[in-house]
Amino acid sequence: MTHPVERIIRAISPKWAFRREQYRRALSAYEAAKPSRLRKHGADNSSGDAVVGRAGPALRGYARQLEQNHDLARGVLSVLVNNVVGPHGISIESQPRNKDGDIHEDFASALQEARKDWILRPEVTWEHDYAAAERLACRTWLRDGELLVQELIGMVPRLNHGTRVPFSIELIEADLLPFDYDDERKGITQGVERNGWGRPLAYHIYRQHPGDDRIFFKLATKRVPADRMLHPKMVDRIRQARGVSVFAAVMRRLEDIKDYEESERVAARVAAALTAYIKKGMPEDYTAPDSGKKDRSFSMKPGMVFDGLLPGEEVGTIQSNRPSGLLEPFRDGQLRAVASGTGANYSSMSKNYNGTYSAQRQELVEGWGNYQALTSLFVSQFSRPIYRRFVDAAIASGVVRLPRDIDPLTIYDADFRGPAMPWIDPDKESKANERLERAGYKSAQQIIRDRGGNPSDTMRQIKRWRDEADRNALIFTTDPKHDKGQANEGPADAGLSDSEGEKNDAETVSNQGS
Repeated sequence: MTHPVERIIRAISPKWAFRREQYRRALSAYEAAKPSRLRKHGADNSSGDAVVGRAGPALRGYARQLEQNHDLARGVLSVLVNNVVGPHGISIESQPRNKDGDIHEDFASALQEARKDWILRPEVTWEHDYAAAERLACRTWLRDGELLVQELIGMVPRLNHGTRVPFSIELIEADLLPFDYDDERKGITQGVERNGWGRPLAYHIYRQHPGDDRIFFKLATKRVPADRMLHPKMVDRIRQARGVSVFAAVMRRLEDIKDYEESERVAARVAAALTAYIKKGMPEDYTAPDSGKKDRSFSMKPGMVFDGLLPGEEVGTIQSNRPSGLLEPFRDGQLRAVASGTGANYSSMSKNYNGTYSAQRQELVEGWGNYQALTSLFVSQFSRPIYRRFVDAAIASGVVRLPRDIDPLTIYDADFRGPAMPWIDPDKESKANERLERAGYKSAQQIIRDRGGNPSDTMRQIKRWRDEADRNALIFTTDPKHDKGQANEGPADAGLSDSEGEKNDAETVSNQGS
């Protein structure tokens, strides 16, 4: 039966009545959409730009405050950076191809040789080499949610590149891209100028940092074309102009952990200050102290015997059970939630490595998927665009010559690899790789790359080492009678036939190469 109010609404405004009926049916279909006294659902259907515009600056400031003052937050960032970029930065192996489809070794070597000089001074301040610049950029990207990178090629006023390839990058904090600069006529949203398809055309950035204490006037902005600027950012919504910190969903939890631990530390310090009192006995035993009698307080010493207590009195101490035994379980549970929200491994973040081999292996495998996803995103937004611009600058400047037999579509081809997944049990892992190579499921080059190495460099190092060993009449053997890797003077295949000696050499090379 239709409610009288509904009939009145239907008579006045059928459209309104129709919409009310639609919403009523939606709520009846999805219980989760029904707010109640126990479940007060908060919904925000604002655009991604609107949501970030309201909270972006505050989130960035809170994230920086956590890094500066909270050891756990700083540890989360370090764990993420170490596993996304690694101590030596993203490994880049140039892989251009000739017109036959093979790797063009000469051109690849020329690019790698030019990079050896450039990575020492890749950015305008000369304060960071490329690995340090990548780590700093990754840390900023994770903590602030975004950063800007200006690419400078060729002659730039008052800039000395300091390298053979005239190319430098400038790392810029996101503060210089104003959140409050919007101009609908020009397509500018939060400092980013975009076309109708949402593609960035330019960035309007401050000439100085707005947080500098020496700034006493309104800052002016300058327009930098998008083809000269990179904007690595972490986004959750489609067409979101600005990035959001990786800490956004766990900030309150980290603050709760910090406050709880601080309270327990204070309680533990209070408990450590031993306090004694004199118990008077039953109420009827109490007698008012003589006003002329001196204070009965006394100092406590080891092995002290109390003398002078009145009848019915005894000495008691204030007991405290702090820190609470619930502190560690609560902290561990909260840290697991933080690990889930940030993508960091719980064991690495909490430094708690208890557990079986299978449990640790499972955590490592699952966590490594998160790290690889972040590495892939960072490479696509930072490392790969910079490498492509470096190749352009190296060829345009004549430092690297473009061969005639190169396939022009493969000039920028390269293999980008983050840190290698660590081994829990090196013996088991190495044996597994050896079996995969022998069965033909994995090449030695793949194994070397998975371990974070460069196959070409590894091969050259092995060749130089074995040439040096031959000059010094040293033979390396895997004979179980000798220690693995033990150098023995004299020929290892003495007394063997030619075919047996060749077989022994082949096995030695195979074992050492893998």
